[in-house]
Amino acid sequence: MTFSIVARTADGLVHGVAVASKFLAAGALVPAAAAEVGAVASQAHANLAYRAQGLALLRTGVAAADVVAGLVAADPGRDDRQLGVVGTTGDGATWTGPRCHPWAGGQSGDGWAAQGNILAGPEVVDALRDAWLAGTELPFPQRLLAALAAGDRAGGDRRGRQSAALLVVRRGGGYGGTGDEVVDLRVDDHRDPVAELGRLLDIHQMLFGEQDPATLLALTGPVAEEVATLLAAAGHPVGAPGLDDALASWAGVENLEERILPGRIDPVVLDHLRRVAAQASAA
Repeated sequence: MTFSIVARTADGLVHGVAVASKFLAAGALVPAAAAEVGAVASQAHANLAYRAQGLALLRTGVAAADVVAGLVAADPGRDDRQLGVVGTTGDGATWTGPRCHPWAGGQSGDGWAAQGNILAGPEVVDALRDAWLAGTELPFPQRLLAALAAGDRAGGDRRGRQSAALLVVRRGGGYGGTGDEVVDLRVDDHRDPVAELGRLLDIHQMLFGEQDPATLLALTGPVAEEVATLLAAAGHPVGAPGLDDALASWAGVENLEERILPGRIDPVVLDHLRRVAAQASAA
């Protein structure tokens, strides 16, 4: 009752799953991923054990195709299951049980696997594939989302829309470097979940996206004067500790602390500060 893509970056260091379904909170059931290990999607009459078992097999160096073969061979309910797996090297792999509701099927290639059931038709998986292969210039989370959106535009789940999710992992890539979950976003019940997932990813990118060192602005001269004025308008006037402390205090309230560096300001942060100051002034 779902369509999904599991994939990795070319260097095998980043893995992810994107999924959408006419099913409540598909993101709670379908995706699993581990940094520098791989990613798994279990769907249709999902066997939730596939997720941990698949990742455990990938950790031992088992190829994706052999992971799929091993999981379904040991499962008496395999004819109703659908599964996608990708490891750190080689082709992804996919399984569609013969009792999955039509249209159901999947495709795989180097570093990816796409699959779905109760779909509008095979064109949904074709669209997932084509968008993934064409998206090499996109950041990895946005590339996964672009593939999911292409599948949605191609008809997606033929019963309609309800939920979507995006999971991306990289070693130390999580909040403050204390975890591996670069992106873990879910839309559990929404009339246009893939579009809503895109909106959430944009917010996530603003708050937690990696800074571009080439764009950082020095907190000196006119930039420092503007920031001080904006902070005062936003209710965080610069006091004795100085501009850096006032900016960090405001950023903590706005959940932008991951984008703060002493002596410089990210243009993404500056743009948001301008919006907040304008709203405060208009209130």
